[in-house]
Amino acid sequence: MSEAGRGAPESTTAGREIVISRVIDAPRELVFEAFTEVRHLSRWWGPAGFTTTTRAFEFRVGGEWDFVMHGPDGTDYTEWISWTEITPPERIALLHGERRGDPKAFESVLTFALDGAATRIEMRTVFPTEEQRDEAVEKYHAVEGGRQTLSSLAGYVTEIARKGAQD
Repeated sequence: MSEAGRGAPESTTAGREIVISRVIDAPRELVFEAFTEVRHLSRWWGPAGFTTTTRAFEFRVGGEWDFVMHGPDGTDYTEWISWTEITPPERIALLHGERRGDPKAFESVLTFALDGAATRIEMRTVFPTEEQRDEAVEKYHAVEGGRQTLSSLAGYVTEIARKGAQD
């Protein structure tokens, strides 16, 4: 059957996704680099008040980042990421869960777009089910945590860019 005359199909992931974006006053290559090197990630990754300890890190398609996020209340969160696509400096796709093989692991796509001299980063996360998305939002405050994480990234790379301009 022809698709002619029909509107665009509704997204099959709309009820399962979270999309967060931010414009960061730093060059795209620097913002992208902040995601690719553990020396950077350990300095900004996570919501406000969290710190990160990396146990293993290999940034390549099929590579993994095994880490622990330490919450401000002392709670540790074991995390695991595997990169599924890397297109410097435009796009990173990944699978994120508590461990390899986690049935609740979710997919995220990060895009890095030029916005004048700044960078527009978008994090599009798709969960396996609407229930898992809702749990992430309600129990783990995923939207606010994502915004805080991008805020931490913005502060970190803006400071690096400023220092670089002074050198």
